[in-house]
Amino acid sequence: MALVIDAQVAGISGDMLLSALVNIGANKSKVIDGVYISESYLAGSKIQNINFEKTTKHGTEATRLVLDIKEGHHERRGIEIQDCILQILDKIELSDRAKGFAKDTIKSLIRAESKIHGEPIESVHLHEASSIDTVIDIIGSAIALDDLKFFSDEIISTPVAVGGGTLSFSHGITSNPASAILEIFRGSGIIMTGGGAREELTTPTGASLLVNLVSQCTEFYPSMKVKSIGYGAGSKDFERFPNVLKIVRGELTHQFEQDTVQIIETNIDDVSGEVIGQMIDKLITKGAKDVTVAPAITKKSRPTNLVSVICDPSDTNEMINTIASETGTLGVRVRTSNRHIIPRIIISVPITILGRTFTVQCKVIKDGNMTKHFKVEADNVKLVSESLDITFRDANELITAEVKKNLHLK
Repeated sequence: MALVIDAQVAGISGDMLLSALVNIGANKSKVIDGVYISESYLAGSKIQNINFEKTTKHGTEATRLVLDIKEGHHERRGIEIQDCILQILDKIELSDRAKGFAKDTIKSLIRAESKIHGEPIESVHLHEASSIDTVIDIIGSAIALDDLKFFSDEIISTPVAVGGGTLSFSHGITSNPASAILEIFRGSGIIMTGGGAREELTTPTGASLLVNLVSQCTEFYPSMKVKSIGYGAGSKDFERFPNVLKIVRGELTHQFEQDTVQIIETNIDDVSGEVIGQMIDKLITKGAKDVTVAPAITKKSRPTNLVSVICDPSDTNEMINTIASETGTLGVRVRTSNRHIIPRIIISVPITILGRTFTVQCKVIKDGNMTKHFKVEADNVKLVSESLDITFRDANELITAEVKKNLHLK
């Protein structure tokens, strides 16, 4: 199954995502009961009323979060919000995936503020995100996603509308999107678009939830049979479009992904292994999808190395220049090839090994809702190996066993 988070028109905020999850079928009472616990761990905050109600935005019926809180603090250190979330997670029953998602979301928010202000994570203050409603958005979304069993889905995002113009915040006036949004999205693969309003459409909490939830961002929906749809309303009203986040769940149709690549080849018979190794590193750094070097025999029984590089068509000239400059080859062969790719997703899996907790990235191939095959990223195995001072092979075996347990595989 796949879940598409469609934020290309109205953007995303924490309350919009939570409302959309309730609209699509999450247990409202379970969410409300879970977030009420937050009062006990965030001094000065009081939830006076919380509910989910139907509303209509520009002709679209949606669910909105109705929240009445009494807040005694205008700002808090990010670590206080994080500690509150961690204590709540210890008190409620959630899967490891849901708990990891909530922890990573608040960490993304704090890291962004720390980077922007140049302050240590332990002391950086949250301003607009310091209220108990941030805790409600994160904990509520984790509960709702877990209740719907959406963490086992492939979760995809459309490009995200962020709005334009300027906005006022605790440090004055800034251009929109704010620096926190840019920092959270940086390196995530999320595509930003302006959207149809000169106002903030995406909030830092919404952005943090999104980057820790989705496996990819794409301009088009995948091939899928639609099963259910959820609509989550934001608090603002716009003239040109409904302020609604749309989420769509469906059954993926099993089709191979297809693309076109260039294959560049050349024979090298007069350079050292060190030169070839340097060439491979540079080609990978510059975007090569794969580099293969194989021994071969050419004319006059001369030993040689056959170099084969797979790359995007747009990178062809860069690849040729790198091969030529690094090896001195006098020519290359280029051909176009179509690829049929087995669809895969990348998921984050929290694991515990020898008393230490890690989060590893896994490439997963699914058959329907069932995980057919997975592979842990080698860099993650290396990190665990070095952190625990064990061999790479032992680390890989321990990680594989923990991932199987987490994904309920035999």
